[in-house]
Amino acid sequence: MVQAVKTPLVSAWRILPEPVRGLIRIMRPKQWPKNGFVFAGIMFDQQLTDPDSLLRVIFAFVLLCLSASAIYVINDLVDIERDRQHPKKRNRPLPSGQLPVSWAITAAVIMPVAILGTSLAYNLALTAVLAGYLALQTAYSFWLKNIVIIDVFAVAGGFVLRVVAGVVVIDVTSFSPWLYVCAGLLALFLGIGKRRQEFILMGDKAETYRPSYKEYNLPLLDDMLRMVTTGTVLTYILYTIEAETIRSNGHKMLLTVPFVLYGIFRYLYLMHVKGEGGAPDELLFKDMPLLGTAVLWGLTVGVVLYVA
Repeated sequence: MVQAVKTPLVSAWRILPEPVRGLIRIMRPKQWPKNGFVFAGIMFDQQLTDPDSLLRVIFAFVLLCLSASAIYVINDLVDIERDRQHPKKRNRPLPSGQLPVSWAITAAVIMPVAILGTSLAYNLALTAVLAGYLALQTAYSFWLKNIVIIDVFAVAGGFVLRVVAGVVVIDVTSFSPWLYVCAGLLALFLGIGKRRQEFILMGDKAETYRPSYKEYNLPLLDDMLRMVTTGTVLTYILYTIEAETIRSNGHKMLLTVPFVLYGIFRYLYLMHVKGEGGAPDELLFKDMPLLGTAVLWGLTVGVVLYVA
C-alpha cells in the first residue's frame, strides 16, 4: 500500500521543473515537525479536545512552518560558499546549482512579508511572536551563528518562541512556565549535540566552515552537553511535580519521566557510540527505539492529562 502511494508521488515530483524542486527542497519540509513545539501550550493546558483552540494552534503551526522555511532560504543564501565545502551540505539546492540564486532571493523577500501580513489580519500577538522569530533567526543567519555560545542560545530561543506562538493564540488557564524552560533546555541539548557532531565531522575544516568553531573544542562541547542534559532532566522532573495542571492529577505525570530519561540516554548513545546526532530531526524518524519512545511518551501524557 505504501508503495502504491509512493509511486505516483515520485512521478509527480520528477515532472516538476528543476528550480521548483530546488525551492521545495530548500524550504526543508522534512524539518517542519520541529514546529510541533507550538502544540505544547494547548496539550498541557488540557485544551487539545477543543476544536476552536486546536484550529487556532494549527494555523500558528502552518505560519511557523513557512517562517522556518523562509529562514532556511535566507540561511542557505548566506552560507552558499561555506556549504560548498561541507561533505553533505554541498548537495543542497543552492550550492549544487539546482536552485537559481535569483529564485532564492525572491522567496527570501516575499515569504516573510506574506507570513506577517497574513498573521496580522488574524492575531496581533502571534504576529509579534513571528516577527521576533524571523528577526532572531535572520540575525542568527548573518551574525549570531558566528559567536561562540550565543549561537546555540539563538537556536534555543527559536524553540521557546515556537512554544509562545502556541500559547498566545488560545486562552490558557493553567499553562506552566516550567515548559518554557524545558523547551529551551531541550533545544540547547539538541543544538550543542549537533555542534559537537559537526565539529567532529568537519575535522580540520571546521574553523573554515563556521568561524565560531575557532572558539570551540571537544571538551568544552562535552561539558556543555553534560550540564544541559542534567538541567533538562531535572527541569522536566520538577515540572511533573510542581506544575498546577499536573498537581491536579496526583503527580501521575511522573510516569512519563522514564521515557524522557530513555530518550535522552538513547540520543547520547547514538551520538557517542554510533556517531549520529548531526541532524536531530532526521535521527528521530530514522531510529525506531527513539521514535517509539517519543510516541509512548506522547500517549502516556495524553492518558494522564485527558483520561486519568
